[in-house]
Formats: sequence, C-alpha cells, structure tokens
Amino acid sequence: MILSDIDIRKRIEDGEIVIDPFDDPDLQIQPASVDLKLGEEFLEFRRTNIPCIHPNLEDEVTKYVRKTIVKEGDEFILHPNDFVLGTTKERVEIPSDLIAHVQGRSSLGRLAVVIHATAGVIDPGYRGQITLELSNLGTAPVALTPGMRISQVIFTELKTPAEKPYGKDRGSKYQDQKGPQASKIQLDPEFRK
Repeated sequence: MILSDIDIRKRIEDGEIVIDPFDDPDLQIQPASVDLKLGEEFLEFRRTNIPCIHPNLEDEVTKYVRKTIVKEGDEFILHPNDFVLGTTKERVEIPSDLIAHVQGRSSLGRLAVVIHATAGVIDPGYRGQITLELSNLGTAPVALTPGMRISQVIFTELKTPAEKPYGKDRGSKYQDQKGPQASKIQLDPEFRK
C-alpha cells in the first residue's frame, strides 16, 4: 500500500519517517509523496581518455570525479548529455516496514532532466541523504538551483517489516551518507580479494 499524505504526515509526526531539514511540509507533502530539494554538492565526471573504468578498482572509480559546491541561490548548469551526481538537501530515515522510491518531478522531466539512472529504491532501514544521478537528455542546458524541489519520494508499506534492513548488519555501503557518493562497487563481495 502506498502512503497517502495523511499517512505520511502521521508517520513523520510519530518520528517513524525522518526528513531533516523539512523546510515547508505544506508545500513538500504531495497527495502520495514528499518533494525533496536539491542539495549544494555535486560530483562531476572528468573527461578522460582511459579505455574503461574497472569497477573493482577504487582509484579508477573515484579519481575521475571532482566535487563542486554550489550555494543556494546560485546555479548548477546541467549540459545536454551530461551525467553528474547530486544530492538531496534533506537527510531521510526509512523505517523497516517501508520501502521508498525516489522519482523525478514531472516539471523537470518535461525539461528532459532525469534524476536517477537506476538507483530509485531506498531500502527499509536506510538513513542519509539521497544521491541523485542527474542527466540532461535534452538539447539545451538546464539551470538547477540548490534548494529547488528536484525529486519526490513515494513510500510503500511492506506486508511485514524487513528482517535485515539496510545498515551495518548487512554491510551496507551508503548508510549515513552525506552528500553525493561515488560508486563503492569495489566493496561488493565479488570484487574483494
């Protein structure tokens, strides 16, 4: 069952769902979702002439990104065919009986801005800011302003709470993340030596 605005408000009031900061609940809580705002940090991928990135080698994954900070009120220009990692302004906490899905807002989708490539699921038990996989599929650059509503989160109730929610007991790589995080795929069991 997807939570409605009434369910979302109650879960937030009861401290079961955490959204912090939560600047404008009346604006951000939609009929069946919560709008989240764009944070100030971005990871931009550098242009490179390497033949490929090997996901199992940490240096190769991280040395081709650079951090950019854009203060609220300023703009980050997302160029056509660009792919950057951004973050939500808000930190969220998802209880073990919910799963959340992060989606783009339709108003930005109509400008050809996509906010996630594949990472649309927020697991039960997750805590932290949400990394956004921002792409511009259009033909014109789009100005993104930190603090603008960029995405929406939809909460779905699980039939039973997760037995092993996201977190330390699972060895989860992104628990309590702050800011956008580059891939940590090299920490997956199949890549460990």
